Amino acid sequence: MTMAYQQKLAEKLTILNDRGVGVLLRMNYIKKTCSDSKLRPQFLMEKTMEASVKYINKKFPNIDFRGNSQHLTSIQRQKSEVMMAMASYYDSFLDVMEFRDHVYELLNTIDACQCFFNIAVNFDFTKNYLELIVTYTSVIIMLSRIDDKKVLVGMYNCAHEMSNGSSDPAYPRLAQMLMEYEQPMKKLTEEFGPHTKAVTEALLSLQMLYPRRNLPAEQWRSAQLLSLLSAPAAMLDPTPCDTTACEYLSVEVMERWILFGFLLCHSSLNSNQSSQELWKMALRSGLYLTVVRDETINIHKVTEDYFDSLKGYSKRVADIKECREHAIANCGVMHRERRSFLRHALKELVKILEDEPGLLGPKALFVFMALSFSRDEVLWLVRHSENIPKTKTPEDYVDSQMAELLFYMERLRTLMTKYDRVVQRYHILYLAKFDTLLLNDTIQNMYVCPEEESILMTSFVSTLSELTVNQVKNGEEFDLRAIRLDWLRLQAYTSVSKAPLMLKDYPDLAKIMNMTQFHTKMVDNIQEMLHETSDLSILCFYPRVFEKMFSLSSEEVSMQRYLMSFPLACSRFSQCAHPLCPEETESVEKRCLRLCVTFLEEIARQTSSIILDICAEQSNLNDQLLPKHCGQTISAARNKKQKKQTPKKEVQKAKPGTESQRKDRAIVTNMDKMHLTLTELCSCFSQTSEFIVFNHIVTPTEFLISQLEVRLTKVIVKMVHYNQTTQEISRPSDLLAGVRAYTASLHTLSRYLSLDVTRLVKNVLLQQTQPLDSYGGQTITTLYTNWYLESLLRQASSALIIHCPTMHCFVNQTSENEQSFKAEEYSDIVEMQALAELIGPYGLKFLSENLMWHITSQVGELKKLVIENMDVLVQMRANFDKPEAMVNLQKRLPAGDNVLKRMTIIGVILSFRAMAQDTLEDIMNQHCPYLMGPIESLRDLVSPDTDIKVTLSVFELASAAGLKCDIDPALVAAIANMRTDNTSIEEEYKLTCLLLVYIAVSLPMLALDPSSCYSREYGGHSNNIHCLATAVNQLSAAMFTVQNKNIEQHLKEFLLVASSTLLQLGQNVENRVDSKNRDSIYLLLHMIVEASPFLSQDMLESCFPYVLLRNAYREVYKAVIVTLG
Repeated sequence: MTMAYQQKLAEKLTILNDRGVGVLLRMNYIKKTCSDSKLRPQFLMEKTMEASVKYINKKFPNIDFRGNSQHLTSIQRQKSEVMMAMASYYDSFLDVMEFRDHVYELLNTIDACQCFFNIAVNFDFTKNYLELIVTYTSVIIMLSRIDDKKVLVGMYNCAHEMSNGSSDPAYPRLAQMLMEYEQPMKKLTEEFGPHTKAVTEALLSLQMLYPRRNLPAEQWRSAQLLSLLSAPAAMLDPTPCDTTACEYLSVEVMERWILFGFLLCHSSLNSNQSSQELWKMALRSGLYLTVVRDETINIHKVTEDYFDSLKGYSKRVADIKECREHAIANCGVMHRERRSFLRHALKELVKILEDEPGLLGPKALFVFMALSFSRDEVLWLVRHSENIPKTKTPEDYVDSQMAELLFYMERLRTLMTKYDRVVQRYHILYLAKFDTLLLNDTIQNMYVCPEEESILMTSFVSTLSELTVNQVKNGEEFDLRAIRLDWLRLQAYTSVSKAPLMLKDYPDLAKIMNMTQFHTKMVDNIQEMLHETSDLSILCFYPRVFEKMFSLSSEEVSMQRYLMSFPLACSRFSQCAHPLCPEETESVEKRCLRLCVTFLEEIARQTSSIILDICAEQSNLNDQLLPKHCGQTISAARNKKQKKQTPKKEVQKAKPGTESQRKDRAIVTNMDKMHLTLTELCSCFSQTSEFIVFNHIVTPTEFLISQLEVRLTKVIVKMVHYNQTTQEISRPSDLLAGVRAYTASLHTLSRYLSLDVTRLVKNVLLQQTQPLDSYGGQTITTLYTNWYLESLLRQASSALIIHCPTMHCFVNQTSENEQSFKAEEYSDIVEMQALAELIGPYGLKFLSENLMWHITSQVGELKKLVIENMDVLVQMRANFDKPEAMVNLQKRLPAGDNVLKRMTIIGVILSFRAMAQDTLEDIMNQHCPYLMGPIESLRDLVSPDTDIKVTLSVFELASAAGLKCDIDPALVAAIANMRTDNTSIEEEYKLTCLLLVYIAVSLPMLALDPSSCYSREYGGHSNNIHCLATAVNQLSAAMFTVQNKNIEQHLKEFLLVASSTLLQLGQNVENRVDSKNRDSIYLLLHMIVEASPFLSQDMLESCFPYVLLRNAYREVYKAVIVTLG
């Protein structure tokens, strides 16, 4: 007995199991690293190292470092680097050797102590013992799968000997171990021969538990497994169980114990019928066992291959073949039925516990059983999905409803975490008021109790009796690990042969302590229990299977509400990290985040797709209500009123709203289906607002918003229907109606989930006011800017389209060639207001910048003409009041029509901009009148005496809000940017003055153009020369502002020169050609004064007789017939 106390079996089992897991993960990491060309050690891939690698592989372990130095020259040259690069691999293999030594020692000690094992009695002791055997076996299997292990060890040792003059002290033993485990099963079975008795005893203790846990779904269903409603009267009672820990023990774990255990200790299969039956049952349950992560072993093949080499095992080989055939034929359907049962059982359990979370206290065991059973089924499917056998029913190995099972597992985890205080409170009372008393009575009735065991059991009672509910209320942290470790120690002490107190003689003590241990875990270790029973981190290492599960589930409409369980599963993968293999964490994190993002993006993609499909349908319905579609209805009503017959060929269209009429509710429309799908997908998003994946906070709705933003942007741009070849485009009002229909539909999303639709729409529409969106794509601002410049204004510049001040729009000129579009349908007040609503101040600023570019290109050409004719213009400026001299100078001045044409183009562009600015003002007054008032007041405060910089700043603000300004700040900025370093301010000033003279003296030439006549209907001239008024005023104001000169003074000079030349036109009575459109040209002079904030009628009358203007108006209006009524 003293030996049992001194050997510390419990402590060694605990430490070695944890250490073994770390070593196993390191072996797996080395295998994955060496098999991946991107991660493989550099020295194994270098050309210079090929000879050394081949030589080490051939001669290992007896490598001659001196006699064949030519093969190892490359290592000699880089010995320090090689040694440093290979050190971690070498140390990892040393860890395996060290772990093996400790396992040998502990197993021998346990055999020497003749320990007793029974999973139902000393559960923890037996579990740790079997787990150590399986872990050790897995380590050796993984070691044998590393193809480069000899090279890694050999290279390190070569570099070590070259650097230090001698081999590493551990190299001989390590090399020997690697050679021994070339055939791992043969060596392992030799090692475990002496341990057969203990291993068999431990495994046979599962013969009552494993068959009970490995039942088909029909028996689960008939037993009403996991159902709280099967016995309503006992719903509040604690779950009665003599083997609490066994109930949530993983079946997969038990199968590994059985199959690995009997493979290593195979002699008991021939000598013990119970062993044989247990082994065959496990063989029939599946084809593959997990070694670690995604590494599996075909247990039938490995066992069969090994037994083939042994004498007297032919019957066992036949058993293996029979079991394999049984597994292939029946396993798939059996596990499929189990998953189907568990989906319904977990659903019922979740619904009840959500409604009555207080039941989590007495029925906590049910939760962990449900999680464990579900986890086993998920893991079975995962490891077999990658290795589907040849079967008639391959569909048994795929599951399109996996999302639902994962969802209810996640819900159970969430409930246990959310109501952990409820569970704690219940079990604190249970421990203090029941377990403690029962344990104390049991101890009192024991007739043998040695001192060491007495101390441990007394400490159990005293510690548990001190627990109170107030500790939970005060939020105290509990730590009852010491009790659980002491219980493991007690199991070890009382399980050795010849112990004074034999635990198997006191089954009641074992039963009470196993139950008490579970209750302590409910107080301080709920998260660890959840991890133990529901850890699905292996899914991270099967990305293809995981993604396929998601893909299949997403195709099922009924499963779409559960899809969030896939990214939520990724949030648990961080728990699979181990401190002995930190290198693995980074790759796991990347893979996990990639999977999580992939799932969320796909869910968001599906949701956004169905949302926008609904929006498109609603937009189509809304489009039917637009005024443009009511013509046929009005025509039919008029014909009916006038009792005219409807043409037979005319097909009556269905009226808007007929789609909502249905005679039978069972008729499902496409819209019904879309709303059902949307409901399912939105339910998925409502599962969680955010979760953490490897320290990254993930918000699922942000993925949806992002997808909606991208797709809505594309939809809006597509709705423009812009065709660059044919220059076709949607009317702004139609696009605005479509955008409003989409926005209204998007706002209905708030019925389904908490989503900031306003922010989404604002982000999308704000991007559309910029030249490019956030992804570099064209926006409606760019498309409409290009269209108005390339189509409407280009034709307006050629007088094919006329600016119509009367109707505040552009109209088509009547001509033989039919225009591709009606200008008024794109430029009237409604359309321009729609454009301003869509692209806003930012978009109109971009439009203005493009307009200014075209204006400055025309100004540049005008300056060139002025420079070419500077001498004549200087003389004309000096002699404008001398008719004879002006006649002669006029003959020497060419290209007057060119100047007027370019100024007309500038005027057309500025007139269009003024229309856009006016509608922007209307829109701004609608949306933010509180802002427009102060801006207008600020603009009105500006006077001619205000500093020009202040003036321009205020005007820029006012112009951005759509207000009219005396000086156009955008035009000022454009003119200022034209100036080069080669020209001075005075030269620019002179050119501007002469340009005005050039325009003024060229005005009479307009009378020669037959299309210069004034139209009362349009309120302007047929060749757009009325736009000269806008051009002269705004261009001169901008140019003189840049040059810091008096605008009014120079416009007066322009008025004098223009009046003088036009009066000369009036005196030329003989030549009727010259005076053909004289009256219309007189009106142009009046328009210039009217449009100018710097000129007045008094100034005009001082240089041009008013009687001429009056007569001109009478003449141009004479031919118009005015009708009233």
